Amino acid sequence: MKRNQIISLLRNYNTTDAHENGMLQNMLRFIETNTDCFERSLLIGHVTGSAWILNKERTHALLMHHKKLNKWFQPGGHCDGDADVMHVAAKEAFEETGLEVNPISTAIFDVDHHQIPESKGIPEHTHYDIRFLFEANRTTDELASNSEARAVRWIALEEIDRYNNDESIMRMVRKSVS
Repeated sequence: MKRNQIISLLRNYNTTDAHENGMLQNMLRFIETNTDCFERSLLIGHVTGSAWILNKERTHALLMHHKKLNKWFQPGGHCDGDADVMHVAAKEAFEETGLEVNPISTAIFDVDHHQIPESKGIPEHTHYDIRFLFEANRTTDELASNSEARAVRWIALEEIDRYNNDESIMRMVRKSVS
């Protein structure tokens, strides 16, 4: 996938509300303006890829408790130059959970952008997060954690707000049950 393909996917993406539409427009502007938008060396911000992972029954989502940010999130990470954001999301999901995931759709599932605080000499910057929908087999509720996660857990969709009730997460929950 190339930069122009992700721009095309974003242009064809249907947002659910005005707030998400604003984030989409900001993301499009950012990607169209910055040819190096997939590189973490772009210090003002960069594109990231995330995996919203559901079990086959669509009753649970897989979240990880992020060590650095001390919050529950979906797996995901930096593109590091790879414009195939769906591939990035799947790769990060495997690295962070140990699970092989399968795309439910090749369309974008959700978009978000958020500020990342200054850390280790890297200034505060924006993550332009493109999220894809995947499924995986739920064999156990708790999975092995890794260097980036304190815990990795399947959480019932109706209980996710107890782990993270940020609008960014709750929007994906609503999309999952609609």
